[in-house]
Amino acid sequence: MGKKNKKFVIISGGSIQDAFAGELLRDEEFDVILAADSGMEFLKREDIVPDVIIGDFDSVKAETLEFFQKYETVEFHQLNPIKDDTDTEYAIRYAIAHGASEITLLGATGTRMDHVLGNISLLGIGLEQKVPITILDANNRIRMADHSLEILKTEQFGKYVSLIPYSEKVTGLTLKGMKYPLDHYELGGFNSLGVSNEIVDYKAEIIFESGILIVIESID
Repeated sequence: MGKKNKKFVIISGGSIQDAFAGELLRDEEFDVILAADSGMEFLKREDIVPDVIIGDFDSVKAETLEFFQKYETVEFHQLNPIKDDTDTEYAIRYAIAHGASEITLLGATGTRMDHVLGNISLLGIGLEQKVPITILDANNRIRMADHSLEILKTEQFGKYVSLIPYSEKVTGLTLKGMKYPLDHYELGGFNSLGVSNEIVDYKAEIIFESGILIVIESID
């Protein structure tokens, strides 16, 4: 675990589409697989042994925990259930402290909207620490940006690109190569202007001067 510049994948306890997540873990070369609490359930179903397991273990089945405890190669970190941060936040901070160069979050979305919003806010840790964090599920790729970015049409995730201000306002927002362009627009809250745009050129340019955007690419 001493090597720096490692790709981490964190599996949290939200909704996971097994086929999508299983294919991702088989196709991508992650250096560290980290299960946050009940994220272990998915890994057990897929017969995947993680490198690290973190959690207070209050939401995982006892037999699942016992299954992974048999593996001497797994590094366990048991947390106090009475704590200020979630298991997912602890896992993100652990990954960054142990040399993560990028982090993918699986199981970070689902029916618990408080958890979804909370996990989206955790993307800001990546901005603070200069480590890109991406939330992925079968329908969405969610990122947070504090500077301009490009999305190649050949590499986009799904059909739609939505931009939602996370800061009070995003200034100088210019969109190029998109169905609904903007030119030095000030995007504030309490509106849906940035929802469901589409890339119509070979790439989309999302340029802005200040602020923080949540960037969501969606299949449907």
